[in-house]
Amino acid sequence: MLSSRALLLGRLLQRSVASRSSTVGKQTVRQAHYVSYRKNGPTPNMAVRGLAQLAGGMMWWWVLWHLFHEYEHITGEFYYPDPSEWTNAELGIPPDDEE
Repeated sequence: MLSSRALLLGRLLQRSVASRSSTVGKQTVRQAHYVSYRKNGPTPNMAVRGLAQLAGGMMWWWVLWHLFHEYEHITGEFYYPDPSEWTNAELGIPPDDEE
């Protein structure tokens, strides 16, 4: 009985090793898209490059235009008080003569 189990286990092990060694190193080839592993991808045509340059130019124009005309988004829209004008009471500092 033990020998039959060992024989069955040996055949199973042999099949798994044989099937694994036949698939090692093989790679599935897909023809659905361009693969750019360790090399440059396809060069886009002139119209696509022109549209990308146009879109980038419009984006930078929009950013710089709004930074120039609506700078309050960066600096704030309200008056910031001068800290040298604040009193000790406003800052919560006790008077010097108090202990």
